[in-house]
Amino acid sequence: MCGICGIASASGPADPERLARMSATLVHRGPDSDGTLIDGPVGLAARRLAIIDLETGDQPIANEDGTVHVVQNGELYNYRELRAELERQGHRFRTHGDTEVLVHLYEQHGLDFARRLRGMFSVALWDSAARRLVLARDRYGIKPLYYRESDGGLEFASELRALPRGEIDLDALEAFLAFNSIPAPLTIFRATRKLPAGYVLVWEDGRAGVERYARPGPALELREDDEAELIEELRARLRDSVRAHLVSDVPVGVLLSGGIDSSALTALAAEESAEAVRTFSIGFEERSFDELGDARLVAERYGTQHRELVLRPDAALLLPALADAFDEPFADSSALPTYLVSQLAAQDVKVALSGEGGDELFGGYYTYVADLLAQRAGGLARLARPLVERLPTSTARASLDYKAKRFVRAAHLPPLERHHGWKEIFSPAERARLTGRRSEFDPVDLLRARFAETEGAELLGRLQDVDFGVYLVDDLLVKTDRASMAHSLEARVPFLDPIVTNFAFTLPAKQRVSGLRKKVLLRKAIGPLVPDRIVHGKKRGFSIPAAAWLRGELEPFARDTLSADTLHRQGFFRPEAVSRLIDRHVAGEEDLSRQLWGLLAFTLWHERHVEREPVALRSERLEALVR
Repeated sequence: MCGICGIASASGPADPERLARMSATLVHRGPDSDGTLIDGPVGLAARRLAIIDLETGDQPIANEDGTVHVVQNGELYNYRELRAELERQGHRFRTHGDTEVLVHLYEQHGLDFARRLRGMFSVALWDSAARRLVLARDRYGIKPLYYRESDGGLEFASELRALPRGEIDLDALEAFLAFNSIPAPLTIFRATRKLPAGYVLVWEDGRAGVERYARPGPALELREDDEAELIEELRARLRDSVRAHLVSDVPVGVLLSGGIDSSALTALAAEESAEAVRTFSIGFEERSFDELGDARLVAERYGTQHRELVLRPDAALLLPALADAFDEPFADSSALPTYLVSQLAAQDVKVALSGEGGDELFGGYYTYVADLLAQRAGGLARLARPLVERLPTSTARASLDYKAKRFVRAAHLPPLERHHGWKEIFSPAERARLTGRRSEFDPVDLLRARFAETEGAELLGRLQDVDFGVYLVDDLLVKTDRASMAHSLEARVPFLDPIVTNFAFTLPAKQRVSGLRKKVLLRKAIGPLVPDRIVHGKKRGFSIPAAAWLRGELEPFARDTLSADTLHRQGFFRPEAVSRLIDRHVAGEEDLSRQLWGLLAFTLWHERHVEREPVALRSERLEALVR
């Protein structure tokens, strides 16, 4: 695991001082060593977190004659098989890790090298003979990669903080207000873009072009096997993936939420490990959000070395910490417990398994139940809306009133639009009232483009694919990457492995969602491995009691952070509109916690990353929370 960055200049040699400054911003991603290459117009740099091949794995790494150099952020789980194949083809290796495989694979297969990789990665490869710079990002978007073109040149980095800031992209802001995150290829800055998942970028002769090399997605022909055979196959595939993700020269732990995904990873990791697995959990004082009891059940069953933390709402400490860790506005509130459980884990291990992807692949969200229900009851939902809207507002997690109101507001819409409606943060009209401007850009068009690519597949699979390609990539994986790497912790996601995803994409809808049941096949496959309470329990995860906090301990902080003076200074949101949102939420008229969390996230991000105010947060204060 590393942070990488680089420069390709169209007007002379690469600037080594500029490259050094870029690399310095990524030290948290790789505190163990750093390396650079300057070769005429191109400079590459890497900050290394040493996981595999601790002695000889420093980057950049070159081929035999020094004409191809590479830097990598990530891990390749099939590097041993690829290495053996390449050695048979005559390639010679000087190191024992996974990164060197890349230069030889590129020599052998050219730009198709990325198709052969099993793992999570962002890669930069300089071919000095062809005067070609190649960037590649893994097919699932687990590892990030940003780039910026200017005057025929190119700069790239693992995080946005290493690149010039520039002008705020109002289309990206519009998307942020709709999704609480910013989907690729957009970034918050107009001149900078994300390389999308499964794409390569090639820079030659002062010109850059991007091309997709992989597109995981739902199969047109679904499996009709006996359910018992599917159960056994799924369990075997998950075991294979966990085994591959445990490959490391340092200890590996598990971020254990107490839900079925992380519990499955814990169970399989424990069975595959010679030593006791280390597990780490987060809990809350609010009982409806606390799953420490479920996590302990799994930890006790498998004899793990278990550590846990109870989270309390210390806004002045925690929310600015998140703004520092995330390089563009990000408002998934589960980033807060993910950040702290990563800090907890980083005290004991350098690598931790995490359960991202299980919900999108196997049907774990209530929205999928709502999608199927709306096909049968959309008309009734419209009739029931006046009554449902009168339900009192609760602060419990996934409360009935919250889900019912979301359902009746969107059930009558076309399939994709209603699926978005279940999760939408600010509607177009609300965005216009908030910003005082109407945008011609519709963020839902990004979802429509993804949805159109799967025409012909069954509907539920298409909607899951939208979440898989947008929400998972640009929300959940961003959250896990930034929160873990802020503490120099590598997070690995075994559900996002071709051996698992290729199987999941072929499952019929009834094996994913049936009636009110979610993750139908996954629960049956994992049933023998974990306690019944977890198999049959409600969806788990690192969600937080934001609604209650914003009506209690966090209300003064929210009002102060979103003050009229601050909003006027930044110039993006109308103070009177924001004040009304706070008042309505505090009064219990509606749960607006996700909206307010988003506004807090943007405002704090702008203060720390654009206005460049000094960071008031200090690591010793955060460490006190864990202790």
